[in-house]
Amino acid sequence: MKRSRANEIIQYTIDALKKANFPLPPFAYYGTKEWENLDESEVELVENMLGWDITDFGSGDFDKIGLTIFTFRNGNFYAKDKYPKPYAEKMLYVMDGQILPFHYHWYKREDIINRGGGDLEITLYNSTPEDYADVEGGRAGKKGQFADTPVIAAIDGKRVTVPAGGKVVLKPGQSISLDPGQYHQWQGVPGTGDVILFEVSTTNDDTIDNRFHTAGERIPVMEEDVPAQYLMFADYPKYTKFDFIPKN
Repeated sequence: MKRSRANEIIQYTIDALKKANFPLPPFAYYGTKEWENLDESEVELVENMLGWDITDFGSGDFDKIGLTIFTFRNGNFYAKDKYPKPYAEKMLYVMDGQILPFHYHWYKREDIINRGGGDLEITLYNSTPEDYADVEGGRAGKKGQFADTPVIAAIDGKRVTVPAGGKVVLKPGQSISLDPGQYHQWQGVPGTGDVILFEVSTTNDDTIDNRFHTAGERIPVMEEDVPAQYLMFADYPKYTKFDFIPKN
């Protein structure tokens, strides 16, 4: 992905959230100078991977297959004494018609909440026991497996059962709870507008806890055609003196 496109996507999202009266914290607007001058008082931003995150899942076509994420808070698998919080919160911005490809998480349990805008269609499968157990293969990009079994989830506290490959639609204000090992793909229903989602989950590490069915890489390689206007969490080790794993 070109840096110029990443800049455009983040600015588009900032403008859309302002229009919808969704404020962001000050670090959402940090430029490279602020990140380069980051000191120990804000080390949590880096160590817990807070802030912007953009991906096209290796598709090369962000508008069709992609997602914009802003992480407000997160715990840390590697430093539970330093960061004991067991939860995370994210904003997930889905453009009209945009698709998030099939994936699940080994560890993360999550609620996906439609906070406003368009409708969100979610397609669900269970993973097979063999697929779920194959952590090494999943992280190496091996194709996943759908189970031919009904999927049980909760929509606004109501238990629902859908067949393998079944779909549910979340309208603004609705939410769904997803367990580890449940494959899900979603799409902003075309013609209903961009969707502002929030995710409330257990502690999350996006560098290790995504099992995709067929999609490409989760973290895009950036082509630095222009200077960065905003940074994504994957940029932090390059621009700051800190890393994702605390030194002590």
